[in-house]
Amino acid sequence: MDAATAEGFKQAMDYERGRKAPPENFPSLPDIPGVRYTNPEFLELERERMWRRAWLYAGHSDQLPEPGSWFLTRDPGAPILVVRGLEGDIRAFYNTCQHRGAPLVAEMSGESRGFVCPYHGWSYTLEGKLVAVRDRRDFVDLDFSCRSLVAVRCESIGNLIFINEDPEAEPLAQHVAPMAKEFEQYQFGTLRLVDSRSYEVECNVKVLLDAFLEVYHVQSIHQKTVARFLDHRGMVITLWPNGHSRMITPNSRPEWQDPGTIGMPKIATVTEVPANNNVSYLIYPNFVMPPSDSGVPLLQFWPVTDRSCRVVSTWIGPDYDPAASNPLWDTRIANWERILYEDLQFAPQIQESLESRGFRGMPLNYQERRIYHWHEELDRRIGLNQVPPDARVAQVLGDVVEA
Repeated sequence: MDAATAEGFKQAMDYERGRKAPPENFPSLPDIPGVRYTNPEFLELERERMWRRAWLYAGHSDQLPEPGSWFLTRDPGAPILVVRGLEGDIRAFYNTCQHRGAPLVAEMSGESRGFVCPYHGWSYTLEGKLVAVRDRRDFVDLDFSCRSLVAVRCESIGNLIFINEDPEAEPLAQHVAPMAKEFEQYQFGTLRLVDSRSYEVECNVKVLLDAFLEVYHVQSIHQKTVARFLDHRGMVITLWPNGHSRMITPNSRPEWQDPGTIGMPKIATVTEVPANNNVSYLIYPNFVMPPSDSGVPLLQFWPVTDRSCRVVSTWIGPDYDPAASNPLWDTRIANWERILYEDLQFAPQIQESLESRGFRGMPLNYQERRIYHWHEELDRRIGLNQVPPDARVAQVLGDVVEA
């Protein structure tokens, strides 16, 4: 972000702090129907039309250190094998032998020169090509060229690997185009994998996704942590096409610096706004990233069942040495986890309430418009005429840029 852009954000923050009501042209947001969090038919449409056709974060290239390295992910719902080829390229395949559907690997990661199905011995290269079949003489007209592993779209932003089960999906670079220029400053191609851990939570995945799209809750549940330094009333939002969005929340005191980052290596190219404020990006549908100039947390929210989900918290950072213990990182991740637990604490009880007769829908305010934007995009991906009438969200904000 150049100086003019930074000055524009400062003016926008001043406007937000001083306003007495939403902007005059801001529409009244209809309630988000409660059935979107509980109705099995709607949630099945969500899985088929959105989750299985979306660009989803699979992992970091540090998980594939050598040619032949691979890891298995089940987070998208299907078991998908991500592998680094002999030439260094990264591909993804369903972990499914083309003979009888047996899994090619059972562990979560490893190294191999190829894959041999443990059930009947069919063998594949790292490029997914079938090269050997036991007792081939007993097969009639078996065409190896038609029996390769089924590929899954696999593309990267720097060292961040994304997959998409939809072979017709637009390229990842085109999908995130509104954010691409800003992402350059974070040098994702140089940041190392620091830590990753996951949390199982008994609620629909959207309960937690919603919470990470606003700061309206900060003064209530983060009183002893981020509420001490965040100025939520100065928060500025940008809505982008494809459901993506960005939220920039200023610090209460301009000179404030996170004590947990003092002494840590810096990403020298990070510009003024993200270095001195709290920026959070959403890559639709489930990738939340609040970067800083000393490290970047990556949050993913995965549906497990209709009423349970998994939150994955990953950290990447500059000049990180996986072989050396760094107490600064230990402290920082512990502080981050404390804040994360504050966000997760009410989720199971919220789910219980969503399923009761006491909940009918969500009346969202101007601060919460990223949530409404997310839901509008979900209906567009399902198909506006395919969403059950009692679950529909009116297209009020629309697929437009808001700065």
